[in-house]
Amino acid sequence: MKAKKSYGQHFLNREDLAEKISTSISTPEGRLLEIGPGKGVLTKYLLSLYSDVKCVEADGDMVEYLSRHYPSLSANVIYEDFLKLRLEDVFEGKSFALIGNFPYNISSQIVFKMLQYKQLIPEMVGMFQKEVAQRIISKPGSKEYGIISVLVQADYDGEYLFSIGPSAFTPPPKVNSGVIRLTRRSNSQVDSEYRLFKMLVKTTFQQRRKMLRNTLRPLVDDLSILADPFFDQRPEQLSVKDFVELKNRLSVHILPSVKPKE
Repeated sequence: MKAKKSYGQHFLNREDLAEKISTSISTPEGRLLEIGPGKGVLTKYLLSLYSDVKCVEADGDMVEYLSRHYPSLSANVIYEDFLKLRLEDVFEGKSFALIGNFPYNISSQIVFKMLQYKQLIPEMVGMFQKEVAQRIISKPGSKEYGIISVLVQADYDGEYLFSIGPSAFTPPPKVNSGVIRLTRRSNSQVDSEYRLFKMLVKTTFQQRRKMLRNTLRPLVDDLSILADPFFDQRPEQLSVKDFVELKNRLSVHILPSVKPKE
């Protein structure tokens, strides 16, 4: 069965790497949701590790293939686009780990959806385009550091596990891949007003070369608060804790017309 460009499919052809990815979840037990299982190269290893494995697959041909080759899994293959899936329904509101060789064209969207359901997902192991993997776990001051870095690291600790070259796939992609693990923090770094925090992260990084005071000027009701040297910084210099401080400083000064409702 040939890979389909419309689904961003590149099938992993290395069993050793499939096993390595599958065993990268730090707690190999309980409930697991695999995104885009394709022909099941990871799935067969996951079934031996987890007591409750479910897969979500948007390609009907792959759903049929999985049901035929893994009959014990057939009742647990969800034929749907992950980005449209109600994750609270997958395991009846119970928490689960997330894993997958993610389609490159929606990998960032997968991460943002995970953040929406962070209370259900304590851990994720995913394969991304290498540059995206590095961006997710990058630190302040690097050129890769950006919106997704801050939003993920507010709630998850990230670890880059290993890289995979194009020859490990059929057909081979034009880029290298990277596998990362995200483990949810015991406490979120954003204790309140998450939507305001998210808005400020996105707003400042949309003009990442500008100092904070210039980017934030249209959002506040009192320009004098921006005179503090703290606002001389650019967003790429701010840690997650700095962005939390930014939110706290501006909370009562954001214009009502732009302040998001919690």
